[in-house]
Amino acid sequence: MYCGFLTAKRLWIFGIATVIVVVTVALCATLIPKSKANNVRPVTPQQFPSTFKFGCGSSAYQIEGAYATDGRGQSIWDDVTKKYPEKVVDGSNGNVACNSYELYEEDIKALVATGVNFYRFSISWSRVLPTGDISSVNELGLQYYDNLINALIKNKIQPMVTMFHWDMPQRLQELGGMPNPIIVDYFKQYAKILFERYSDRVKLWNTFNEPVVYCELGHSLLVHAPLVNSPGIGNYLCGHHILLANAEAYRMYHNFYNLDKTGKIAIVLNSGYTWPLDANNPDDVEAAERTIQFWLGWFAHPIFSSTGGYPPVMTEVINANSEMENRTWSRLPEFTPEEIIYVRGTSDFLGLNYYTSSYATPATDQIGWPNPSFYRDRNTFTSVNETWPVAKSTWLRSVPQGLRDLLNWIRKQYNNPEVYITENGWSDEGELHDVGRIEYLRGHLQAVLDAVLRDRCNVVAHTTWSIIDNFEWMSGYTEKFGLFHVDFTSPNKTRTAKDSVAFLRSIISTRMMPTN
Repeated sequence: MYCGFLTAKRLWIFGIATVIVVVTVALCATLIPKSKANNVRPVTPQQFPSTFKFGCGSSAYQIEGAYATDGRGQSIWDDVTKKYPEKVVDGSNGNVACNSYELYEEDIKALVATGVNFYRFSISWSRVLPTGDISSVNELGLQYYDNLINALIKNKIQPMVTMFHWDMPQRLQELGGMPNPIIVDYFKQYAKILFERYSDRVKLWNTFNEPVVYCELGHSLLVHAPLVNSPGIGNYLCGHHILLANAEAYRMYHNFYNLDKTGKIAIVLNSGYTWPLDANNPDDVEAAERTIQFWLGWFAHPIFSSTGGYPPVMTEVINANSEMENRTWSRLPEFTPEEIIYVRGTSDFLGLNYYTSSYATPATDQIGWPNPSFYRDRNTFTSVNETWPVAKSTWLRSVPQGLRDLLNWIRKQYNNPEVYITENGWSDEGELHDVGRIEYLRGHLQAVLDAVLRDRCNVVAHTTWSIIDNFEWMSGYTEKFGLFHVDFTSPNKTRTAKDSVAFLRSIISTRMMPTN
């Protein structure tokens, strides 16, 4: 798997060696390598720029608890975990979780102890609009986020608010949820409430978190709430309406609420990088590119590309498959020419959640895939290198080079947009001596630094997921991503710093990668 990379690296080293033979050994020891690709010579190769921001993240359903407190309505995750507890590994739910609704000040203490510049958290749509509808405004829910935002600002931590982190109000789901086009108007009303209440203090906004996961795992694979069984159809409708709703919120914010022009609003997408299984095989090279275009490009191309609309490969494949299925229209919804223009550019930065990467090759069969489905349309197999370190989450392997390569793919594909890494983290069993998390962060922060200084990728922030252990969706409490351990058996859900806190705090305070 690494042959092509290593060979290229040896050739590069040999070429450099022939150039510098006339330079003295003493001078060689003092030189900083210079990137041939972009002629960048970092002054201090281990130092993050002074403007680079560090943060930590969380989401409402995963930490807040208080699921029936102070007028909060039910979300799809309340519904699914109640009706199908067997689908969660340990049969648990987010009814109490970390009880951050009452203990948010403890979370802020954890953030202060870590030394972060910003905190990315999400607002529960069901807490501020219990039915999802404008008629059900819940003042107590709005006040909770007022208190959280004010406390963050008091502690010199910038709030970054995510409007939708997968917890659709159940009442809206009963109307059809995200695949119903009316959801665009409902989301616009919800966004308006948030802008009116918080835009004077919140200057960093995320509209939707990881729409590909929400739409595919929730509307096709039956892995996440709302468990809608509509592969190859409902997932694409879900994504289409998210793109339109994001555009509505973006344009409303800049037209009416970002009056001082200091605020930014963006969608958050998740992706790994995909290499060809055999770099010398054109079919594998094409499969690797198709994999990224179907996953990241599904939402990034309509917003960040120069042409807008869905990735051409996605449109061509799904249109052709739909025709072979004797359909009179494509399963992939079509943007009107006006909508293409309306959606394009509706994100001030690219929020990127990165965890791991893989290899790709064309699929040799489609056994086990529903017909139709996203995976039949994509038609690739992905695999990993078994030597990559694996986390408690079996899908998560540490691949720092994948992050650097993905950032460069984004730079080339979308003309180097501003990127906030909005999630990046490692799961374990909750141990305080979390060596695995430290090594994961060390490798990935170094990859970010190399992408910024050597490749000129426009990355301006890194967010560690997550500040505290929490409810990890269908994995329940069996996988822990937190920098702080949470004792879920204690009345106060005691937070205790893991070793990774000191490691990250040192990087943030010195802006330097440690040498050991």
